[in-house]
Amino acid sequence: MKAVRFENQTISVVDLPLPEIGGNEALVKILMAGICATDIAIFNGYAGFTGIPGHEFVGIVEQCPKSPELVGKRVVADINCGCGRCPACLARDPRHCPERQTIGIRGRDGVFAEYCAIPVENLHVVPEPVETLCAVFAEPLAAALEIAQQLHIGHHTRIAVIGDGKLGILAALGLNHYSSRVLLAGRYPQKLAIAERQGVATVCLDSKDAVAAVCARLGQFDITVDATGNPEGINLAIALTRPEGTVVVKTTSHRPSQIDLASVAVNELRLIGSRCGDLSLALRFLENRWLDVKPLVDAVYPLTDFTEAFSHALCKDSLKVLLAVE
Repeated sequence: MKAVRFENQTISVVDLPLPEIGGNEALVKILMAGICATDIAIFNGYAGFTGIPGHEFVGIVEQCPKSPELVGKRVVADINCGCGRCPACLARDPRHCPERQTIGIRGRDGVFAEYCAIPVENLHVVPEPVETLCAVFAEPLAAALEIAQQLHIGHHTRIAVIGDGKLGILAALGLNHYSSRVLLAGRYPQKLAIAERQGVATVCLDSKDAVAAVCARLGQFDITVDATGNPEGINLAIALTRPEGTVVVKTTSHRPSQIDLASVAVNELRLIGSRCGDLSLALRFLENRWLDVKPLVDAVYPLTDFTEAFSHALCKDSLKVLLAVE
């Protein structure tokens, strides 16, 4: 099979044998996969990963000894593969298993390939009405929606999402279903327009004084989400959050952050990390068309043109770059 390999900040498209599956795994033929900011961070050294990257995908189950009824079904997957024995796994939370593998990120090959071996318990069947191109967004959308599962959000909760990349836009669109007072702040008008067209208020941070101007005009927020992808983003989020408010950290950067802890202490802020979410909830959003992910698609490349696709994804103003594998 054709597969993409990351090693020491180099990219190669290689021929490999099909993955062998264990008794609790399925062999999934990848139809489409998405390049995300985490893949870029991994290429730059985050998580120390070597192997086949990629974790956002839609595929078709080709082999599944444990659950043969899944053969032929379109699926997406939770990316965290727990040990099955620790307290976290026994509590059905493999996201925090200390021995977990993470598809395409930690200890397990990913989906930038023609085939991938995936634990059966991680699979979610894609509802028939959801197009394959839209289903690719299930994993990042689940991560975006996780914020509303972690915090109590009311209709009038003031929320600012900082960062107009894919995750920031998805977070703003998702949170807009929980609160009527969501603001997306970013630097690219064409990206902000995607959220505007779906009913989200936006503001362009086009100067060094933009955060102060936002606070002066709109006040501070109950919840601020750092989805900038930059180590500096956390302090922008802190500056926009009211005393006793909450800062949600979505950024995973290979570079460390210097956090303004004095402001956190003086204003008695809560910092909450937020990572993966519930794919079944994301699929329900997509099935019911509660938001439209299609405008986030920037380009679709064949897997064999991965280097070109990755270069496109590295552009600051790019949105979602997809790989057509079938």
